[in-house]
Amino acid sequence: MALLVVLFVLLALAVLVAANWYLWRRLFRDTTARPGPVRRGGAVLIGGGWVLAVGALVAERAGAPFWLQRTLAWPGFLWLALSLYLLLGVVVGEAVRPVLRRVLERRAARAAEPSAVPEPEPVPVPAKATPQAPDPEPSPPPGPAPSRRLFVSRVVGGAAAAAAVGTVGHGTYGVLRGPGVKRVTVPLAKLPRAAHGYRIAVVSDIHLGPVLGRGFAQKVVDTINSTQPDLIAVVGDLVDGSVKDLGPAAAPLAGLKARHGSYFVTGNHEYFSGAEQWVEEVRRLGLLPLENARAELPWFDLAGVNDIAGESEGLGPDFTRALGDRDPARACVLLAHQPVQIHDAVRHGVDLQLSGHTHGGQLWPGNLIAAAANPTLAGLERHGDTQLYVTRGAGAWGPPTRVGAPSDITVIELASRRA
Repeated sequence: MALLVVLFVLLALAVLVAANWYLWRRLFRDTTARPGPVRRGGAVLIGGGWVLAVGALVAERAGAPFWLQRTLAWPGFLWLALSLYLLLGVVVGEAVRPVLRRVLERRAARAAEPSAVPEPEPVPVPAKATPQAPDPEPSPPPGPAPSRRLFVSRVVGGAAAAAAVGTVGHGTYGVLRGPGVKRVTVPLAKLPRAAHGYRIAVVSDIHLGPVLGRGFAQKVVDTINSTQPDLIAVVGDLVDGSVKDLGPAAAPLAGLKARHGSYFVTGNHEYFSGAEQWVEEVRRLGLLPLENARAELPWFDLAGVNDIAGESEGLGPDFTRALGDRDPARACVLLAHQPVQIHDAVRHGVDLQLSGHTHGGQLWPGNLIAAAANPTLAGLERHGDTQLYVTRGAGAWGPPTRVGAPSDITVIELASRRA
């Protein structure tokens, strides 16, 4: 087993080194005529970016001083996103290169064709000898123009860099301005008529940490409150860090307002950050943690289970404890961070599961990987008699950037089929 881990790590390192060498070659070596400061600067940029990225990841997981985490997080995590789209840009450029070269070759061939205008007849010169003026001094040859290959490399490399910077910039702006609001109607067969139109604000994956702090938390709270929900469900991955470091950032959650209160379940990142301490902190802020527990509301049961990551601490999900003795004639809404928990929800007769975790893929084409690993990537789907809704989340993990997966807070409006 240990040998397999070592081989996997070595393979991953080899792929990473090869990809970055290819990136340096296309963006810096192929766009310069000779070795010099541009090539050296490119090597420093790529190597330094990865040093910052690895440093940011290690500092966060190792619980380094928070000032150091914040110093490394912005440049390090943004480099992860930028390097991804730089690599995608130069790969796409491989298809453009031969086309552009062929266009330039045809244009040069047309320019070299002889003119069709006939040359004028020579005028005879009298035989009388005339003194000839001395030949003028030859003009110096023009400076060497860049070769066609070099020109193509510069055009493709520049376009790839511009596209990558624009994509990451737009995706980062989308995260920092705060999540939008989605509204989804979910019919439940067992919901009584009196609860028709009941609104649950679902928020997940806020990921308060070295990048997204108190100001971002306040935006999330203000957005939720603006929807005037009947109930608020925070379905995990609230933080990336300890209560000591991030307690002030999470303080705005005390301002959440809903007619029937705010509820919280853990996500996998809480177990990297001190889950028990965070459960107590959110309780202090006025949220009710559902740790494998159930609240019997007037019109339906609201249950919550711990995240799967809690199993390593003996605090994993316990569906029997949360749902085992409930009245099956009542509608049941389950809060569970990961969509993969839907299989247990189906077995326990849950009507609707609310989840997050996937981020909708966060960075395209990460959606392809996330879709393969989860039964539902985002949105509402039916699994047997149970419906599963997955929000893309309010924040972002790692790079504060989203591409093709905008952040959201979802207002679920329950509909009674008896209405």
